[in-house]
Amino acid sequence: MKVCLYFESEKLIQTSGIGRAQSHQKKALESVGIPYTTDPAEDFDILHINTLGMTSAPLIIKTHLEGKPVIYHAHSTEEDFKNSFVLSNQIAPFFKILIVNLYSMAELLITPTPYAKSLLDNYGIDKPILPISNGIEIARYQRDEEKVKAFRKYFSLRRDQKVVMGVGFYFERKGIIDFVETARKNPDITFIWFGYTPSIYLKVKVRAALEDCPSNVILPGYVKGPIIEGAYSDANAFFFPSLEETEGIVVLEALASKCPVIVRDIGAFDPWLIHEVNCLKAVDVEGFSTQIRRVINKQIDTTEAGFKTAKERDLPEIGKQLKAAYEKVLSMPIRKE
Repeated sequence: MKVCLYFESEKLIQTSGIGRAQSHQKKALESVGIPYTTDPAEDFDILHINTLGMTSAPLIIKTHLEGKPVIYHAHSTEEDFKNSFVLSNQIAPFFKILIVNLYSMAELLITPTPYAKSLLDNYGIDKPILPISNGIEIARYQRDEEKVKAFRKYFSLRRDQKVVMGVGFYFERKGIIDFVETARKNPDITFIWFGYTPSIYLKVKVRAALEDCPSNVILPGYVKGPIIEGAYSDANAFFFPSLEETEGIVVLEALASKCPVIVRDIGAFDPWLIHEVNCLKAVDVEGFSTQIRRVINKQIDTTEAGFKTAKERDLPEIGKQLKAAYEKVLSMPIRKE
């Protein structure tokens, strides 16, 4: 079989979770020997579509008319669209209509977690839905002292300086406001948030929080490569107070790096993240501060169990699950638009 991995507007999604999912899918298929293309003009047997742009529906229709099945990778939900950029909450109901219509055109849906599957089930989408993690490239996130040195040098950090890191866009949904307020309560710890969103897209409350950051918060913008990989390995904790996710690839990156993970207690992290086993969970600034202090003071260590969780989602394992999904969809009747 040959698969077409379709990601519309690749350049626009490069810095997002969907952009990383694209890279992961390619490597997962390579690990199990499945040939693929990213060009729908080439010949292929299955369309594995990942984005929601203007060309999505026409491509699905064309694929069906050629007698080929379609898998939709459901990265997005109404819930994780809300509380993002300006007017996202007002647009969200229309976004839900769009994704329900597009997702319903496929023979099979893949979504990253059981939680995301439950949301789609509640939308009334009458299609088989398989939860398959976006996966993680374990080898890339093993500790590398040169990367650690690059990270420390980039931020001029002392060896004894305590660092808590976060990653994401400057979205309310990502928890950036609680990140800033937790930093304010812990002035002896340096908080670094990797990621960026142009101010024109920011909600007023997010813009206000960023303009009023305490001095122990560093906002370096979008950083990739050795700097952020060194941060994952060397930071005292990875703090991700997101209010809504479908999975959170950055959490998998932290787990793979054996960085202690602190997250908000939300549905997306159930049941695969377990409080005081492979992560720590809280729901507010007080709770986040308490869990960060437990990690800093070495009162609890969840890193080995966290690494095991990441290893279960290593890309070769994801490749096997994708292969099974492809074999399943090839046996299904094809909808003719």
